[in-house]
Amino acid sequence: MDIYVGNLSYSATEEDIKDFFSAYGEVKSVRIIMDKETGRSKGFSFVEMPNADEANAAIEATEGAEFQDRNLRVNEAKPRENNNRGGGNRGGGGGFNRGGGNRGGGGGGGFNRDGGGNRGGNRY
Repeated sequence: MDIYVGNLSYSATEEDIKDFFSAYGEVKSVRIIMDKETGRSKGFSFVEMPNADEANAAIEATEGAEFQDRNLRVNEAKPRENNNRGGGNRGGGGGFNRGGGNRGGGGGGGFNRDGGGNRGGNRY
């Protein structure tokens, strides 16, 4: 079972977290989530414990517990939803879209000057 562990100290290491959760059973892995730009911890991690009973005991015992001067937020990790955070989808936007350069998503409202419509063409 994967366990979400939030409100971690930015200085916490995977080994620190593994040692803390090992008091409740076998810890298969620990993943601290890092910021891609800064390389710093985002302040949360996932702990994988293969035994569900041990994992549930760990959740119950550590939710709100103090760890490195911070009160942890601990619960069963939820499967990640596909919420279009994968790069490239920058959404619509509006106003004065002159064609080209649209990085995904709709073109939005405004004055779309990339061709469509019958403006200025054959008036006679």
